[in-house]
Amino acid sequence: MREFEDTGVLVTGAQGFVGSWLAERLVEQGAKVVVPRRDFEPESRFRSDGIEERCTVVAADVTDYESLLRIINEHEVRAVFHLAAQTIVGTANRSPLSTFESNVRGTYVLLEACRAAGVVGSGIEAVVVASSDKAYGNHDELPYREDFPLQPRYPYDVSKACADMIARSYAVTYGLPVAVTRLANVYGGGDLNWSRVVPDTARALVKGDRPVVRSDGTPERDYLYVEDAVDAYLTVAASLSRDELRGRAWNAGWGSPVSVLEVVGRLVAAAGSEAEPDVQGEGTPHGEIDRQFLDSTAIREELGWEPKVDLDDGLARAWEWYSAHLG
Repeated sequence: MREFEDTGVLVTGAQGFVGSWLAERLVEQGAKVVVPRRDFEPESRFRSDGIEERCTVVAADVTDYESLLRIINEHEVRAVFHLAAQTIVGTANRSPLSTFESNVRGTYVLLEACRAAGVVGSGIEAVVVASSDKAYGNHDELPYREDFPLQPRYPYDVSKACADMIARSYAVTYGLPVAVTRLANVYGGGDLNWSRVVPDTARALVKGDRPVVRSDGTPERDYLYVEDAVDAYLTVAASLSRDELRGRAWNAGWGSPVSVLEVVGRLVAAAGSEAEPDVQGEGTPHGEIDRQFLDSTAIREELGWEPKVDLDDGLARAWEWYSAHLG
């Protein structure tokens, strides 16, 4: 599959966890990947695994309209994947202003640059905006379908819902070829967000420590391996050649909720350890949702996407990366 061969592709957030895997896949397909970078992240997988040197990296902030417009035009960008965001729920609760600046302003500035570039003949063919299952907020009915109302309450969740709706408004109002992805909890090697269960547990196991569970271990999530997430982004981008799919939102996940404590236990097993988790919390942490998982029927039936890596296989692959890079 080489849909992006010799194509200028802009990937925001490529220094981040999922973005690094997406940039790597695009490079392997022959794309000319352009990455705007505000800060230097020396420990990121984008750098440590040699992806950076295969991309064109440009000093720019995703909230800087003029810089983004220049990048799109000068590098003849035809496809855009917008993954740049402040993604840590706890940080969002502590710092809502910077979260809204990055996640909301960063989205509408980029979309406006794409729209303006199209006006002058750039020919943007696909824009994929990474939203989140958190955009739904809390619903009693599960699993979440794309037609559920977005009713978030906490800063991170609200920021993703705002970006989600802004993206769809650009499709409806301006005909921009943009779609939204709402993915389950993505995990895999290269995630250095230590507040998340998989990297935090892996780091503890590498050190020979007991993994710490900061809730009571009962919150349930739908987990999606990072390469399946990349497949979802690419599948949605390819769908935008069909005008009737512009503005659509697509769920992607396994549809099988797993508790935090079970994820920890299965990662401990993948590592060949007998460490007992240190459960320190009570209930679900403030600002987080107790139980979430997605109905991915639409993307499976309409676009043909299917996740391939189950949780045990994915955790084994993740452990292989962490043990090699942190050991």
